[in-house]
Amino acid sequence: MMPFLLRIWRTLPLWVHFLAAKLVRPRFRAAVAALIFNELGHVLLFKHTYRKFEWGIPAGGLEYREQPADAVRREFFEEAGMHIQVERLLTVVSAREDHHLGVVYLCKVTEGEFRPSLEISEMKYFPVDDLPTMMLTTEKELIKWAVENQATDRHR
Repeated sequence: MMPFLLRIWRTLPLWVHFLAAKLVRPRFRAAVAALIFNELGHVLLFKHTYRKFEWGIPAGGLEYREQPADAVRREFFEEAGMHIQVERLLTVVSAREDHHLGVVYLCKVTEGEFRPSLEISEMKYFPVDDLPTMMLTTEKELIKWAVENQATDRHR
């Protein structure tokens, strides 16, 4: 039943997604995200089953009293069945449109094999100069910022 509902959700217009989020989410939401690059410098993305823009950075919500680094490890495992190691904090970003605060970490996969879930159907590494078209612009900008500033360790 849930996969069917998620497919229906994805067909709804983007403004419905934003409206629903505003109505059911807390006033200010905290989330975590993992940027993971392979040895070629390609970034790991998840294909979400419920998003209008399917491809995106591995991310999820921060639970009450949960430390952000623990949350990013938990979310990645829940969604992909794999373990990651947090290497360092990259940045904390906020989005005025949806009252969102995101804690973004540089991570690496340490063990496990990808296992699809209700939320994630696929994962794949993409060259940073050839990201999927069905991806939020803000996430593309974050990836490009991270690549440009990794060497200098500059924060946003």
